[in-house]
Amino acid sequence: MRIVLVGPPGAGKGTQAAFLAQNLSIPHISTGDLFRANISQGTDLGKQAKSFMDAGQLVPDEVTIGMAKDRMEQSDAVNGFLLDGFPRNVSQAEALDVALKADDVKLDAVLDLEVPEDEVVKRIAGRRICRNESAHVFHVEYKQPKAEGVCDVCGGELYQRDDDKEETVRKRLEVYHTQTEPIIDYYREQGLVVTISALGKVEDVTARAMEALGR
Repeated sequence: MRIVLVGPPGAGKGTQAAFLAQNLSIPHISTGDLFRANISQGTDLGKQAKSFMDAGQLVPDEVTIGMAKDRMEQSDAVNGFLLDGFPRNVSQAEALDVALKADDVKLDAVLDLEVPEDEVVKRIAGRRICRNESAHVFHVEYKQPKAEGVCDVCGGELYQRDDDKEETVRKRLEVYHTQTEPIIDYYREQGLVVTISALGKVEDVTARAMEALGR
């Protein structure tokens, strides 16, 4: 299967992508992994991406699309893949369609993980990270440490990252609504969108997703 995974920050895309890719025996292709691999391997696209990143600029769509296309053409992706974090906007979705058509393949589904906005804020703003290298993650509601502000594993101090503060989370949601969410309508017109609730236990969401994809 060839799948695009979409959903707001805090929907659990990374976690679900890993489980779904394993269950479906297809590679999980995330934007972050693409960038890290190309930069560490010193590919032409990696060098281009690094030059923009070092200058504090956004990496152009064509560079990201080039990385994704190269990855989708590798041998382990012949029978399918799961894209996580790409495409991020309609122009990338259109470019992806062109790239897939050139290889005479097409997407099978776009899995939309639906989470209420207040739940997203609660999930992210409630995170507390250990300051030590282990960076163990806790949550003020869902995974409380035994002692407030102290990591259960190493005794390090727990803190809230700036990216996890409510004001920042709401700004990230605005970006998602304006830039990424429109791709859901784009793909819905193609009859590809499958929407499921991402609330509940991780394994329950995975089962829900597998059932929806099976349909």
